[in-house]
Amino acid sequence: MTYQNSSKPPFRADHVGSLLRPTTLHEAREKFASGDMTSNDLRQIEDKCISEVIKKQEAAGMKAITDGEFRRASWHYDFLCSLEGIEQTAPPQGPAFKMGHQINSLSISSKITNPSGVMLGHFRFLKETTKATPKFCIPSPSLAYHRGGRDLIDGTVYPDIEEFWFDLCAAYQNEIAYLSDAGCNYLQLDDTTFAMLCDPKIRDQMTERGDDPNQLIKTYAKGIANALSEKPADMTVTVHMCRGNFKSSWIAEGGYEAVAETMFSNLPVDGFFMEWDTDRAGSFEPLRYAPRDKIIVLGLVSTKLPHLETKDDLKRRIDDAAKYIPLENLCLSPQCGFASMAVGNNLSEDDQWRKLALVAETSEEVWG
Repeated sequence: MTYQNSSKPPFRADHVGSLLRPTTLHEAREKFASGDMTSNDLRQIEDKCISEVIKKQEAAGMKAITDGEFRRASWHYDFLCSLEGIEQTAPPQGPAFKMGHQINSLSISSKITNPSGVMLGHFRFLKETTKATPKFCIPSPSLAYHRGGRDLIDGTVYPDIEEFWFDLCAAYQNEIAYLSDAGCNYLQLDDTTFAMLCDPKIRDQMTERGDDPNQLIKTYAKGIANALSEKPADMTVTVHMCRGNFKSSWIAEGGYEAVAETMFSNLPVDGFFMEWDTDRAGSFEPLRYAPRDKIIVLGLVSTKLPHLETKDDLKRRIDDAAKYIPLENLCLSPQCGFASMAVGNNLSEDDQWRKLALVAETSEEVWG
């Protein structure tokens, strides 16, 4: 059975979530950091900037609307470190971006809990401000382990690693319940781990720290499945994957063949946002494993480069992907966010809006 419903998310023209922060917001954050602005004043500026970026998304033809992650410094640390027990205190380890920037590690120093929810106010403001479908993005639970590994999980707190996964997934179950109560019916889990494990260099690094890369793929899929085990039936959940996104740089390279069969078979989500903007992601052939009741959102438009793709090239690549999975199972989006970190990628806001409009226009011509 193929996926037929284009009136529910993920939409034929969709996007990953984060957007370039305007200069006004950058300046306000600098003033707040230096003590020259109160948190209330910063919140008012955030509200104004988010209201404006919502209108711009709607004007660009997006049906799924985000807050651009304007209240965050990063796509994942802000959320994960707001869960009790997870800290960003360990020294960097593991793979680095091509430009040399190294990733901060996460450590677990006490029991992981989520008693009252994380970023619920962010979602409520988004929902109140758009008449379209509000889409909320949070990092996958996999990152809480991947960004540190067993050595950074206190053995006195979690002598059994299964207890760590149980508490982590319970915290996510709570978050999903809180978001559902707030009216969220489109949730995206941002996950770099599957795409990272496509790269032989990163697989070697995982092995060196004591992890089995093939087992990690299964462990991460199981963690996501457990986190979603109590999700409401009316909530659409997708997973987005990329190979790193910081100042237009990346970490990993390699096609999805190494992870595709296990990932597609074990992730109980409604859709997959997959990065395919360059040869770094390999061919579309791994889509032969994709379930026919799921949507694959092809990330064909680069958020790293200002160069504007052409409709003809996008249509050609969509046709190439449709050799492995029916066209009705496909959607189109940029390959990642435009600003996974607050600093953003190396392109302008005008470039960003042209690219989102291109996604909407191309999707309309392909799917109607």
